Amino acid sequence: MTIRKEFFYVYYKSAFVDELENKNEDELKEEIEDLEFQMLRMQDNLKEIAKKWQVIGIEKTKEDNWVIVYTSDDGDTCKVMLNDCESAFRGMWDFSIQASYEDQNTIHIGDIKGPENRGYGSICMNYLKELAKDQNIQYITGDIAKRDWDHKDRLVHFYKKHNFKINLDKENQSGEIEWNLVY
Repeated sequence: MTIRKEFFYVYYKSAFVDELENKNEDELKEEIEDLEFQMLRMQDNLKEIAKKWQVIGIEKTKEDNWVIVYTSDDGDTCKVMLNDCESAFRGMWDFSIQASYEDQNTIHIGDIKGPENRGYGSICMNYLKELAKDQNIQYITGDIAKRDWDHKDRLVHFYKKHNFKINLDKENQSGEIEWNLVY
């Protein structure tokens, strides 16, 4: 085993053991039951989602919940959608980035819908960027509208985290965002 592999093995093993030692048997049992439930729900949800959409990933959120990421793409518009495996899939996403193809080099985000501060936006944005890379699309653009101005600081933080350039017009309470495959 290389020194690097040994370091990671020891580090992660000790972190896992520390986490286990800090939990009692009931807490561990509850976590296992919750995980089993999420896995069963994921199986059911995957079957339903795959009937209508293309499943592109399964991720764990910052709250340690499993989500299914899927897409709809007709060549003019694309949606990256997410379903949380805590509840049954009822035909509607829990989070969505809705976008359109402006031209062969640009995807334009029309709207982002869903709950905030759960990590869903970051998961979907990463998949949208992968979709752009896979299709050799250089830009992802979008607008910050007047209706978004009351939470512009949160939006600016989100887009900066995802390496977007942001241009705000404070006078007109609007803005533009741009992600470039090159940077």
